[in-house]
Amino acid sequence: MARTKGSKKRPKNTTDYAFQIAEKQESITSMTAEITSITANIDTLKADLKEKKTALKSAQKELTKLESKKATADQKAAEAAKKNEAENLVKKLLAKGVSADDIIEKLK
Repeated sequence: MARTKGSKKRPKNTTDYAFQIAEKQESITSMTAEITSITANIDTLKADLKEKKTALKSAQKELTKLESKKATADQKAAEAAKKNEAENLVKKLLAKGVSADDIIEKLK
């Protein structure tokens, strides 16, 4: 196939740099506003997280205190029950007429 001779007159690309610059500046402004908004949101969330962690820590401390109080109360109740059981055993043995030495050996 034969080549065409002569110059091909094509329109030159005329670019509107001012328009492109304006678009980029608008895009940058919008992105900056989004970043500022996201940063503010992150700061708020960090503050909320700190408050929640503090509340959790205090709740855990209270739970630990309550568990230790419960353990102490359970131990005292067990000791009281054991004491009552021993007293009842002594009363029964005394009622049967068992000697004090025999009662001491049975309590061991």
